[in-house]
Amino acid sequence: MSLQLSASPVANQNVEQDSNRRSANYHPSIWGDHFLSYASDDSVETTNIIDEEHQELKEEIRRKLMGDINKLSLKKLDFVDAIQRLGLSYHFQNEIDGILEKIINTTDHHRDVDENIDDLYYTSLQFRLLRQRGYKISTDVFNKFKDSDGNFKDSLVGDLRGMLSLYEATHLRVHGENILDEAFAFVTKHFESTATEFNTPFVAQIKHALKRPLHKNLQRLEARYYMSIYQEDPSHDKVLLTFAKLDFNKLQKMHQKELSDITRWWKVLDFANNLPFARDRVVECYFWILGVYFEPEYFLARRILTKVIAMTSVIDDIYDVYGTAEELELFTAAIERWDISTIQQLPEYMKLCYQALLDVYSEAEKDLAYQGKLYRLYYAKEAMKTIVKNYFLEAKWCHDKYIPKMDEYMTVALVTSAYPMLATTSFVGMGDIVTKEAFEWLFSNPKMVTASSVVCRLMDDIVSHKFEQKRGHVASSIECFMKQHGATEEEACNEFRKQVINAWKDINEECLRPTSVPMPLLLRILNLTRVIDVIYKDEDGYTHSGVVLKGHVASLLIDPVPV
Repeated sequence: MSLQLSASPVANQNVEQDSNRRSANYHPSIWGDHFLSYASDDSVETTNIIDEEHQELKEEIRRKLMGDINKLSLKKLDFVDAIQRLGLSYHFQNEIDGILEKIINTTDHHRDVDENIDDLYYTSLQFRLLRQRGYKISTDVFNKFKDSDGNFKDSLVGDLRGMLSLYEATHLRVHGENILDEAFAFVTKHFESTATEFNTPFVAQIKHALKRPLHKNLQRLEARYYMSIYQEDPSHDKVLLTFAKLDFNKLQKMHQKELSDITRWWKVLDFANNLPFARDRVVECYFWILGVYFEPEYFLARRILTKVIAMTSVIDDIYDVYGTAEELELFTAAIERWDISTIQQLPEYMKLCYQALLDVYSEAEKDLAYQGKLYRLYYAKEAMKTIVKNYFLEAKWCHDKYIPKMDEYMTVALVTSAYPMLATTSFVGMGDIVTKEAFEWLFSNPKMVTASSVVCRLMDDIVSHKFEQKRGHVASSIECFMKQHGATEEEACNEFRKQVINAWKDINEECLRPTSVPMPLLLRILNLTRVIDVIYKDEDGYTHSGVVLKGHVASLLIDPVPV
């Protein structure tokens, strides 16, 4: 396949010709028609053999997990951690919950399982496993690792395994947990300055953790990475590793088929030629949503949300890059009415987008009507209308060269981050756990969604504002902050990085029990936030998709795990 990034698409006659229109010169899709070729080519017999082996291995792991259930050994904690890091917990969630609940119900759970866990590795591991499931375990468990002066003991620095476990645990911290703030600073400083000088197997893991901590990584990316680490561990469970590889490749085939169907839909729309000013990123959109939910049960949710985010990306570029003020006013009004009869008022290029947008929701309507869940589309459409109204406001700011103050900017920019809309739409295709009350919660501006939107908006602005300002984009948070506070760009970025850290603490806090809505729903929002950390940590990996994101897509959607 061709991965040419320098070609510039030629405008189709459907796009209005106007030399005064802006252009972002986005590179075309790096994937071409590659994913059109994927289809289920395994015979029924082969599929049955794989499914049978998969089921047998699964049952063997379940027996190991539940064996000696009354004896919660440290070895079992390692086994649970390996299951989660290998991306297999969705098979064993009830069993894992039972094990963690037993730990919580143990009188002295923060010190003992069936052995003394005074060592840093197991204390940190147990803390992390419990926090990941929403338990409010106390940070007092880490006091024993401090000296008489209140500092973490120097003797800890030689325990790289323990330090790495502590580092991963610190990412689950919430506001007011100063000891975890101190632990994060302590471990990070040591790792960045000296740990990589050691010649141990942990060096590669340390470098990976500094770049991509477990709590902020996508489960499928972590699983792919961790397999290579786990198989080098002499004590690894061979059955678990075999099952992990089989499960990963089995899911990959399913995801390839889904993406093939979505790519075919996108190909028919032919936006690459009809709307050449817009980013052609349907593969990257599917990767984005795969980060939100990868499990087989969410196939409908993935299809709906992928199509919605792909359409949103095009709409964003219409407002940001191409549309005139008059056209955008017409487009905003048409989406507000949500009526195909309004299409005649639109210019030709907008008609294509408007028709496709309504068709996406009409398709979802058929699926939801069959399931008796049609009410969900009301909330999804309202969320889309809200983001478009705010896109229009930003477009007016851009045309007027207006730089708002930070409060005014963030009120709009948190909406145009698209995360409130994506969070809402992520619930639409899920199962019965979603209720009207869950959607009402979403529309009450909950802290979880706000914090996720803050991470999205600020991380995006930090890495993309220079590129966007060169082509005449609306002022970003960087420009707004610099103007309002007389600050430098570096000062603005440093302040926003602090705000991102605080937003993550908000997210962690909202995931502690009792939660406002069931944890499977909060997990969608948490996963949306994780996608941002993966794609926007060092660059705008979505807009410039031919570097880091290209490798991530290949690892999850092209290259199977060697077995």
